[in-house]
Amino acid sequence: MSGSIEQGISQTHGNTHILHFVVRIPVRAEDIWAAVATPEGLGGWCTAVDVLEPRLDGLVTLRGLGTGRVTAWDVDRVAEYTVEGGGRIRFHLERDGEAAGVLRFTHEFQGEGESESGWRTRFERLIENFASPQQGPGHEPPEPPEPGEPTEPLPGQLT
Repeated sequence: MSGSIEQGISQTHGNTHILHFVVRIPVRAEDIWAAVATPEGLGGWCTAVDVLEPRLDGLVTLRGLGTGRVTAWDVDRVAEYTVEGGGRIRFHLERDGEAAGVLRFTHEFQGEGESESGWRTRFERLIENFASPQQGPGHEPPEPPEPGEPTEPLPGQLT
């Protein structure tokens, strides 16, 4: 499994900087949602989350980025966090066929902030998380049975 990160776009309007990324991940958009809208998901690739109230105007604290509010919340589609000192961080999910998703990311901030390379590194980690055996943030692989322990037959397997 592999994903892709399109070349980031950086714009400056006066003192406001805007970074855009398009990240294609070969898992369903619904599965990507947990990675951008839960403390465990964000903590697995982006930054530790001290507080996240998953609703419009909920409180959010993203370690290293700031504390603020959830400024857009459309379950399975849009999570946007506006934090003091960190600006506006928006994750917009779209389907890309039946088994893939597209993450459109925008980070709008003033002054110094996260660099394009810093976000690219985070998105590489996000894609790696979905490529690992656990298949995404927050999913643990099943424990293998102990030697000699009976196992259930697979569907269609003769016993």
